[in-house]
Amino acid sequence: MLSRRSVLRGGTFAAALASAGIYELVDALVGPFERPPVTMARQPLLPEQYAIPHPRHIMDDGFGVASGKGKIPVLIPPFHNHVVTANLNVPANAKALQEAQRHLESVLQHLERQFPPPPSGVGVVVAWGLPYFRHYIPRLEKSSSHFHAGTSYPAYLPVDLIASKERGHTVYALQEARTFPSDEPPPGFGPVRLEQNDVAVLLRGDSLDTIMAATNAIFGTGNNQAGGLFKVTSIRRGFTGGAHTGGQGLASKLALAAGIPGADLIPKQSPVFLGFTTTLRDAESSVPLSNFEALPGWTDQWPNGYFKHGTIMPLSHLFQDLVAWYSKVFPTFDARIHAMFRPGVSFAPGTVTADPPEQKEADVLSDAQKYHAYGHNGSMQPVNRLQAQTTSNYGHVYPVNTAITNRGDFATLDNPFHYTSDPAGDHYRSQKAAGLHFLLFAPTTETFNRVRLAMDGEFPGGKRASFSPRSSGAGLNSVVHTTHRQNFLIPPRSHRSFPLAEFLA
Repeated sequence: MLSRRSVLRGGTFAAALASAGIYELVDALVGPFERPPVTMARQPLLPEQYAIPHPRHIMDDGFGVASGKGKIPVLIPPFHNHVVTANLNVPANAKALQEAQRHLESVLQHLERQFPPPPSGVGVVVAWGLPYFRHYIPRLEKSSSHFHAGTSYPAYLPVDLIASKERGHTVYALQEARTFPSDEPPPGFGPVRLEQNDVAVLLRGDSLDTIMAATNAIFGTGNNQAGGLFKVTSIRRGFTGGAHTGGQGLASKLALAAGIPGADLIPKQSPVFLGFTTTLRDAESSVPLSNFEALPGWTDQWPNGYFKHGTIMPLSHLFQDLVAWYSKVFPTFDARIHAMFRPGVSFAPGTVTADPPEQKEADVLSDAQKYHAYGHNGSMQPVNRLQAQTTSNYGHVYPVNTAITNRGDFATLDNPFHYTSDPAGDHYRSQKAAGLHFLLFAPTTETFNRVRLAMDGEFPGGKRASFSPRSSGAGLNSVVHTTHRQNFLIPPRSHRSFPLAEFLA
């Protein structure tokens, strides 16, 4: 029988698929949560794959706990979050792809009948990379209300209207991943790996058993499973939350269990390794706002695009240096507050959840000049919030400072992945490490790029902070570094299985 160590070296996919490793501790460690009553009648699923129909939230007291004195609304994501990436094991012809489309959709629909949506059940999000479209959908041979016969790659993809107007040529909403100024690797690490997976599947829920059952249904190779369609390249497991009842959070518990350097410094109520709540309800958009079609003039998917109700999902892995964050670079609570939020602000010692006023670009650049520093959260707000009241294509009025994107990231102890088909290329190590599998739901790739550049002190008009984006003044950049990036397109639920294959002949 294989040992867990040999399994996680990346050489035995079947065993890695069946093992959750250290994340098996999550269900035993997490405290109870008072969930809304579950009705017997299933509600229709939303057209957005990435939507959680009834997201939970608490009123946080500022110290990471739901209490009668809580004033800050905080979302409580599902505790388990896993991503599986893969390339296809399907011939690039119409018959094979259409058979694969039917088979995968049958498996997904069976899962939806078997389990309720998250957080109590399991949510499955199927996202597709540019290599899928480029290699498998080079040309549409059938016409429809969405496309003319003969439309070639990439002309059938959603168009980013804003970027296209700015650059004077067509820019698509899904673009290849790029690197950013602060992606320069620290000594001893290689450059960021820009991945080329065909597909990524995100699975979310409170129960590890349901997550593992869904993963096995999609990637297992038995009867009524879809694993024969895929060659898995990575399994990325992780978690979030667990401190809402006033107990010790999962970040602290699991980091201590794994022997991560600096684990003893993580605040007990923190839902993440770096000590501050990241899921403020007001910092997340409502789901439709992240869709391709929601905001007037952003893409060409309104009113009846094929990818309407879809979105873009940038996916990356980052290491987090806890010793540098808590003792070497930012050794005081105030220093960490300034790096996370904004120089000059202050909160009561022990604060885990804070919601300071939103910042404008001028505020960030003023801080950069005055303090030779800016805050991580504050730097991104000018490009991740609506700068004016906006009425969506659906007629909903969103006030100024409404967030445009939704975060879906989760903490991990993978180094960098639970399983990889390429241990050398992914620099796999069996030793655990504090990290983040970062993912975001955004209307366009350029939306994410603007936010990520702002994190490095660069803004769309060309203004920028005058110091290195990896300096201690650049928010969190000096204590985190990215190892992998790729962007994916999440189709609507109706087209999640091998999108566009039905137009091949």
